[in-house]
Amino acid sequence: MGLPVGLILGALGLLGPAAGCGYESCPATKPDMLNVHLIPHTHNDVGWLKTVDQYFYGARNDIQHAGVQYILDSVVPQLLADPAKRFIYVEVAFFYRWWQLQAEPMRQAVRQLVNEGRLEFINGGWCMNDEAAAHYNAMIDQMTLGLRFLQETFGECGRPRAAWHIDPFGHSREQASLFAQMGFDGFFFGRLDYQDKANREKLREMEQIWRASVNLRPPTADLFTGVLPNGYNPPLSLCWDQFCSDSPIVDDVSDENNVASLVVYFLRTAAAQAKLYRTNHIVMTMGSDFQYENANLWYKNMDKLIKHVNAQQLNGSLVHVLYSTPTCYLWALNRANLSWSLKYDDFFPYADGPHQFWTGYFTSRPAFKRYERLSNNFLQVCNQLEALAGPVARKGPYGEGDSTVLRRAMAVAQHHDAVSGTEKQHVANDYAKRLAAGWDTCQVLVSNALASLSGSKENFIYCHYLNISVCPLTESSGTFLVILYNPLGRPVSWTVRLPVSGASYAVTDPSGQTVPNEVVPVSNFTRQVRRDRGDAARELLFPASAPALGYSTYTISKTAAGDPRSRLAKRLRKQPQPQPQVDAWSPGEIQNEHVRVLFNPVTGLLREIRNLDKSLSLPVSQNFFWYKASIGNDDSAQASGAYIFRPNRSEPFRVATVARTYLVKNKLVQEVYQNFSSWCSQVVRLYEGQAYVELEWTVGPIPINDGLGKEIISRFETPLRTDGRFYTDANGREILERRRDYRATWNLSQTEPVAGNYYPVNSRIYIKDKKFQLTVLTDRSQGGSSVTDGSMELMVHRRLLYDDNRGVGEPLLEPGVYRDGLVVRGRHLVFLDTVESSADRHRLQAQQEFMAPQLVLAPGGGPPFHRGQRSLTQFSALSQALPPNLHLLTLAQWDPSSLLIRLEHQFERGESANGSQPITLDLLHLFSSSSFTITSLQEMNLVANQKRDAMSRLSWRPVTGPARRRPYPLLDPQSVTLEPMEIRTFLATVQYPPPRAGQAEL
Repeated sequence: MGLPVGLILGALGLLGPAAGCGYESCPATKPDMLNVHLIPHTHNDVGWLKTVDQYFYGARNDIQHAGVQYILDSVVPQLLADPAKRFIYVEVAFFYRWWQLQAEPMRQAVRQLVNEGRLEFINGGWCMNDEAAAHYNAMIDQMTLGLRFLQETFGECGRPRAAWHIDPFGHSREQASLFAQMGFDGFFFGRLDYQDKANREKLREMEQIWRASVNLRPPTADLFTGVLPNGYNPPLSLCWDQFCSDSPIVDDVSDENNVASLVVYFLRTAAAQAKLYRTNHIVMTMGSDFQYENANLWYKNMDKLIKHVNAQQLNGSLVHVLYSTPTCYLWALNRANLSWSLKYDDFFPYADGPHQFWTGYFTSRPAFKRYERLSNNFLQVCNQLEALAGPVARKGPYGEGDSTVLRRAMAVAQHHDAVSGTEKQHVANDYAKRLAAGWDTCQVLVSNALASLSGSKENFIYCHYLNISVCPLTESSGTFLVILYNPLGRPVSWTVRLPVSGASYAVTDPSGQTVPNEVVPVSNFTRQVRRDRGDAARELLFPASAPALGYSTYTISKTAAGDPRSRLAKRLRKQPQPQPQVDAWSPGEIQNEHVRVLFNPVTGLLREIRNLDKSLSLPVSQNFFWYKASIGNDDSAQASGAYIFRPNRSEPFRVATVARTYLVKNKLVQEVYQNFSSWCSQVVRLYEGQAYVELEWTVGPIPINDGLGKEIISRFETPLRTDGRFYTDANGREILERRRDYRATWNLSQTEPVAGNYYPVNSRIYIKDKKFQLTVLTDRSQGGSSVTDGSMELMVHRRLLYDDNRGVGEPLLEPGVYRDGLVVRGRHLVFLDTVESSADRHRLQAQQEFMAPQLVLAPGGGPPFHRGQRSLTQFSALSQALPPNLHLLTLAQWDPSSLLIRLEHQFERGESANGSQPITLDLLHLFSSSSFTITSLQEMNLVANQKRDAMSRLSWRPVTGPARRRPYPLLDPQSVTLEPMEIRTFLATVQYPPPRAGQAEL
C-alpha cells in the first residue's frame, strides 16, 4: 500500500542529508515581524462515534466519514514532495497499526521525515487520555506505551517535546505535573471555560507557566501551558479539507480569483489574534477531526496562502507565515525570554456557555468506569507476576500468556471518549470487549506464574461476578482453594466473600490454622440484580491476609453440617433457625471496635457516625436523591446528556423518605440493609477490624416511564461549618480545595448553581471544619460537590432521554444486560476522623482499594509444577515490606533481561506527621533473591524514554523569579530517597534464579 518504491527512494535521494529533528529542525522566523505558525494536524479519536477498528479502516461511513489509514497514506507523499511542509501526528494507537502494514521502503521514508523534524510526533501517548475520569496510574501507563514505541522505532527524533491535549473536556493539575515529569517542555490545549478564556484574552494570559504541584520543588512540576486560539480548528473561512465548505484560494486569471480578499482577511485575522498573545509569534491549527484524508487539498491551499501573504511584505506587511509545529512554536516562545504568570489551580469544570457545564461525564457510564478501574487493578497484578515468574509466565503449562493485550486495551480505555463515557453505546461495548480479551490473555499468564511460584499446577478459576454472588466453583464444590494475591508492597487484610451452597464451612490459612468464618444469606437485593445468572443461597465470609507483593492460600471445606444431604444438616434444618429482621424498622445501631453507626429509628436512615478510637461523634445523614434532567427551557435549549449535567432545578427529589431495613449481624460483620425503592438499595456494613463505614449501593434500572431523565446522587449532610469549601483529589493523587461559586483566576458569573460546582472525584472527596473531617472514598470516578455548607454528594448513576448536542448523537440510555436499563453496584467508604490524622487513613485505604488483592480460585489437588516439588502456600517477593507511605507503583517486564520499577511517596507535604516524612530504602536488595537479583540499575524519567540525569527541559522564567534547578544526585541504589509525592522510575537489569536440580518440568 502507499507510494511506489521508486518514488519513495527518489524522494529520499532528492531530500539529501537530514537537517536534524526537534528544535534544530525549526524553520527560520523573522524577529521584526509577526510570525504566524501554521500547524497542519489531524485529531483522530481512538473511538467515539465509531470503534477503533472502524475509524482506522474507514468502515461504517454511514455513521461518520473517517478513515485514519488514508490520512497517513495521503500526508506522507505530500511531505516527501516538498521539504518545507510539516505535519504532526498524535495518536500512537493508530500510527502503530498503520506502521505494521507498511513495507520497508515506506518505513525508511517515514524515518527520514521524522529525522528531519517534518513529520513530528506530538504528545506521543497511545491515545489522548481523558483528564477527569482517568487515574494517574493508567495515565502514566498509556503514555509509557506510546512513547516507548516511538523511542524504539525512531530513536531520539521520535521523542515528543510538547504535550497536546486539544480535545479533553477540562484539564487536571495532576496531568500537567505528570507531563512535566515525563520531560515535556510545554503543553497546549484547546478547551477551557468560556469565561476563563474571555478573561485571559483581556489580560493576554493565554500562555503562562502552570505550577502543577504544591509538593514537588519548582521547576519539577512547572509546565509552560498555552491555550490555542480556536480550540483545535482553523480560523473561520480557512478550512480546506474535503469536509469543509470554505472557498479554495483561486490565484489565476479567473472571475473566481479571491487572493486579494483572502489576504486582507487573513492579515486582519492574524492581527486580531496577535492582540491576545504576548510575543510576535502566533499559532493557527490547520486541521480538525479526521482531516487530511486528501492532504493535497490542505497543502495546495496553504502553499498559496503562505505565498500570497508573505508577498505582501514587499508592500510593507509585517506578517510572516510559515509551516510549523507545536515544538517550533514553543521554541520561538522560549527564545522570546519573557517572564510568564503562574497558575496553581486546574481547569475544571469546563463550560462552553452559560448553561453548558461539561460535568455529567464525570459519572457517565458508571459500570464501564468501574470495569476500567478493575482492569487496571488486574493489569498491575498481571505485570507483577510476569516480572516475578520470568519467562515461564509467558509460556507455561496453561499456554501462552500475554500482558500486551490488556495493556493496549487499558491504554485505549483512557481515551477522552472512552473512560469519560461520552462515546456511542456500540463503541462502549467495543471498549469493554477489548478489556475482556485482555483479561483472557492475562489470566493465562497469571495461571502460569502462580503455578511456577506455588509449585502446583492447579486448575485456576477466575470468578468475575462475585459482586453479585456468582461463582460456579464455590457454589458446587465441597473443597476448594482461595489464593489471595496482594499487589501492594505492604501486607494487607481483606474480607473474602464467596457464594456457596452449604451452611457450614471450615477455613484454614496457609499454615493450617483454623480461620473463623460465617455464612450469611444472599440478600434479596443481590438476587434481584443477578436474576438468572446464579442460584447460590448463601455467602461465606472469612478474614484473610496476604504478605507484601505475594500471596496466601486458604483451604475451604464444607463440613458435615454444611452438606445439605447429611443427617446433621437435616437435623439442624428441623430446628428453629435465627432469621434476619426482614422488613423491620432500623435496628438502631451497628458497631465494631473502631466505629459505631446510628440510624434513625423511624426513617431507617443513617443519622450519626462515631469514631471510637478518637472519641469523635458527628451527626451524619445519608440518603439518595435524583435531579430531574433538563431538556431545555427559556434560558437555554441545552439538555442534560452524556457530556453536560444540567438539572432543571437546584433542589433534587428524594428517592424515598423512609428506608425499609433489616439487620444481619455476626462476629465478622454487621450489616443494615436499606431498601429505598424497587430500583435503589444500600447495605451499610462494618467488618470486624474495619475503621470505616462501607456503603454498598445498588441503583437501577432508573425508571423512565414518567418521561423524565434522572441523575442519581448519594448525599451526606452534617452540621459542619465548611465555609463553601470542599476537597477533591486530582486523578487519585494530590488534593485540591474547591470553593462553591468561585474560580481562583477570574470573577465567576455562576449560572448553574449545581452543575457549575461539580468536580471530578477520582478516588476521594471530603469536607472539614477545624476539628472534624468526613471523607468518602469512591471505587470509580464520579462527579461530586458540596452544594450547601456541611453537605457532600456524589453522582452514582444517570439515565437520560435526550442528546446534549455535543456530537455523540444519542442519549445516555444504557440498556444493561437485560435491555431494560443498566443496574450499577458500587461502594463508598466513609471515614470520620480529626483533620490532623485523616490522611493516614484515607491515603492508605484508597491505595488498597485501587490495588485490591486478586482472588484466584482452584478446586485443589493439582500436580506439582516440578517433579517432587512441594507446593508453597505463602509467598512474598520482597525481602521486607515497604513502609506504609511508600507505594510500588509499577513492576513490569521491560525486556527479557530488565524490569521497569516505579516507586512513589504516597503523602503530600505536611499532610501527616509520620506519613509526610522522606523515605530512604535499599532498592538493590528490596526484592527477594528467590524472585530475581538486580544486577544493575538506571534511573529514568517518569515514562522511561530518557535517562533521568540526561533529561533537560527548556527553562521558563515565572514572574516570581526563576526557580532554582538542583543538579540531580548520582544514583546510589542502596540509598534511594523519596520526598512527598515524588515518583522515581528505574530500569533494572535482573537475573532470575536457575531451576533447581532435578526439577525438570512435567
